Amino acid sequence: MLPNHPSVPSHSVSPAYTSRLFTAPVPALRMPEESMDPEAAYRFIHDELMLDGSSRLNLATFVTTWMDPEAGKLMAETFDKNMIDKDEYPATAAIEQRCVCMVADLFHAEGLRDDDPSSAIGVSTIGSSEAVMLGGLALKWRWRQRIGKDWKGRTPNLVMGSNVQVVWEKFCRYFDVEPRYLPMEEGRYVITPEQVVDAVDEDTIGVVAILGTTYTGELEPVDQICQALDKLAAGGGVDVPVHVDAASGGFVVPFLHPELKWDFRLPRVVSINVSGHKYGLTYPGIGFVVWRGPEHLPEDLVFRVNYLGGDMPTFTLNFSRPGNQVVGQYYNFLRLGREGYTQIMATLSQTARWLAHELTAGEHFDVISDGSAIPVVAARLAGDRGYTEFDVSHELRTFGWQVPAYTMPDNASDVSVLRIVVREGLSADLARALHDDTRTALTTLDKLKPGGHFTQQHFAH
Repeated sequence: MLPNHPSVPSHSVSPAYTSRLFTAPVPALRMPEESMDPEAAYRFIHDELMLDGSSRLNLATFVTTWMDPEAGKLMAETFDKNMIDKDEYPATAAIEQRCVCMVADLFHAEGLRDDDPSSAIGVSTIGSSEAVMLGGLALKWRWRQRIGKDWKGRTPNLVMGSNVQVVWEKFCRYFDVEPRYLPMEEGRYVITPEQVVDAVDEDTIGVVAILGTTYTGELEPVDQICQALDKLAAGGGVDVPVHVDAASGGFVVPFLHPELKWDFRLPRVVSINVSGHKYGLTYPGIGFVVWRGPEHLPEDLVFRVNYLGGDMPTFTLNFSRPGNQVVGQYYNFLRLGREGYTQIMATLSQTARWLAHELTAGEHFDVISDGSAIPVVAARLAGDRGYTEFDVSHELRTFGWQVPAYTMPDNASDVSVLRIVVREGLSADLARALHDDTRTALTTLDKLKPGGHFTQQHFAH
């Protein structure tokens, strides 16, 4: 006769390897009453995480999924250090400021001195999303200073394309700024100088230009936008600053396209954000925002605290956060240098351009961006093939690849694209395997012609 087994609640997780240690399942939604062996707890969680997709085959995300083992070791040694405790961890604090100096120098900030780390105006953040918020706040405070005491009766606005990352929408909603979205159109997925000039007015706190858009990886014409705004101001019009969202391209363009002017070499650019955990090649989450000079970061936004020991200025939306991401970024800066970053970005660009060429060589795709700006390939199906980009994305998942399909922003939302983000870790062999699997998937879809059976968007930043 079979033994009776206790009933298993629907929101419980049955122990597999640890069944000898427990007589009942481990609750999934409540803290368990009893303790368990550390090895058993590790195995329990480790095995469940095997259900995640492979990070190396995740071509949807810009986020770094591989670093040197030595970097991983350093980061493991410093995850317990609180970045905000600068008085207790002065070496970590010094490393953070060195990173800020290196980023500011990379973007040609003014007035930098080799003997004064504080000459670089900027902060590290948990990523570009926080950096965007801080950059936007500085723009709004500068607008308030310019308007004077009457600012409370007016509505500030921010001019940007409808192709911006969602954090800009969050900034406007959280901090009471009117978003003025400039529309895209089929065949043009970046903003134009003419659109910008037509949209700005006395209450515009700034214009956002993107260096490497989330949708296609294209570079918006920062130089031309600044020239148009310069001409507007010189003719007696409004004088509007520019913030560059370089989350994706800030650690690519200086090495692949050093001659391109998009940063503080343009006097109208007052602030730049960049993501260290994208093409800064560091595990998440780390980002930076830097300003042209101290006059562009209002002192009202900087808080000073002394209850952790010492007088510490702080300008962040977070407080406690681990210091190991900054350490990981510093490792990359020292380990790679400009030479190493240039070599890596050139290799990634070569892989991206090869993939784009192979997609173009067939009859199935029209390539929107070929990986020459930043290592991102965006393509759409050529004509009506009896299936959609979403079907291709779903079919590639059967091979383990995560290649997102999504629709473009407003005014171009009838255009669907596939996007491949080429990161360190996607070797030439893996790229060839992706190409071969894509050909196999297309052959299958050509036979089945499912007619757009799958519609779920898989979009990642």
